[in-house]
Amino acid sequence: MKKLLVSLKKELLLLMSDKVGLLLMYLMPLLLVFIITLVQDSAFKLVNENRLELLIINDDKGAMGDSLINRLKLSGNFAIEIDDNLSINRLKKETLDRKKLMSIYIPVNFSKGIQSNSAKISNLMLTEFGVVDSTSQTKNKKALKNAQIDLFFDPILQENFRLSIMTGINTIISGLENQDMMEQLFRDMGYDKIPDHIRKELIAKQAPINPVPAVEGEGASVPNSSQHNVPAWSLFAMFFMVISLGGNIVKERLSGSFIRLQTIPSAFLLTIWSKIIVYLFVALTQLTIMFMIGIFVFPYIELPQLELPSSIWPVITISVLSAIAAISYSLLIGVYAKTQEQANGFGAISIIIFAAIGGIWVPSFVMPEYMQQLGKISPLHWCIEGYYTLFLKNGAWSELTGSLIFLTLFILGCQFFTYLKLRVQNYI
Repeated sequence: MKKLLVSLKKELLLLMSDKVGLLLMYLMPLLLVFIITLVQDSAFKLVNENRLELLIINDDKGAMGDSLINRLKLSGNFAIEIDDNLSINRLKKETLDRKKLMSIYIPVNFSKGIQSNSAKISNLMLTEFGVVDSTSQTKNKKALKNAQIDLFFDPILQENFRLSIMTGINTIISGLENQDMMEQLFRDMGYDKIPDHIRKELIAKQAPINPVPAVEGEGASVPNSSQHNVPAWSLFAMFFMVISLGGNIVKERLSGSFIRLQTIPSAFLLTIWSKIIVYLFVALTQLTIMFMIGIFVFPYIELPQLELPSSIWPVITISVLSAIAAISYSLLIGVYAKTQEQANGFGAISIIIFAAIGGIWVPSFVMPEYMQQLGKISPLHWCIEGYYTLFLKNGAWSELTGSLIFLTLFILGCQFFTYLKLRVQNYI
């Protein structure tokens, strides 16, 4: 025990002397979590908290253009700026000059197009019911074209965000079309206007949507950007210990320290175990700091608070296994690399690749099927799957089986090949 304590003290001093390694292991996760969470939370607020600015030209000669603008305002999702003095070409330039992400041009025949569509659909419905003759149907092939609006967007706008906004605006236009269609239907049936009680029902608020995560257990909350980013980027930074630990092993091997340790009984194994214990402490303190910041600091800078799972033991288990997986991989790189440059370069690049295919940067479910299957070879995939099961899905022990089995096999594999290499080199 005394020898182990001496060896631990030596490893701690060695680690403290590696200022770059400490910065990578403690400062990098802080920066990553803050920056990524801020970016994603800002994007979320842009979509959901009414801050998207729209520049609009309304050339419509009817009432539908004004109705569309009013409904866009009432939706609460847009800050509307109207400038009818602009031309279409000028509108494109102003979209960029005024730093608007999107702008809308409502054409002259917008109302006419919607009314033509409404008349056509009303006539088709009445014909189907046998109220009017099919020969009296109104045919207007240009109606849909007349009803279209032009949506100009900044080219930097990502496609998924643009499609989301287009869907929202299209829903509002569909509401206008449906209301006009009902009014036209009643006019065709001989009413002067749509009855007031039906009109009230048409303009009543839509049924609210209650987002409920499909997880087991009562009181499940809707996951936020912190639930996704704090575990993910903490894991990514944890695996970057390969630069410090892997490079350290290469340095000691090349300097002859390993050979000197062979002359002292059990010293070599004590050194290896000391490294494992010290870096396990480093990895777990990394995670603890990140989780504490997510819980106590994020609310003060207007970021969503990290909510820990109800059961803490599964979190501790997956955290310890993830840390040991990172340590085992670092040891493997350290004993096989011939130079520090090889250890640092290959180690860093391999972690980036593992993160990319493992779902740290981009969720696995948006990847092609073959990439999803390829991602399962990444230890980071199973680490983050374990955390997502706990933080996002309120999962139990049984749902962690895949992550626990793979990480255990990964650790054993790395340890086996590390032992094999050291045995071939007669270090143990």
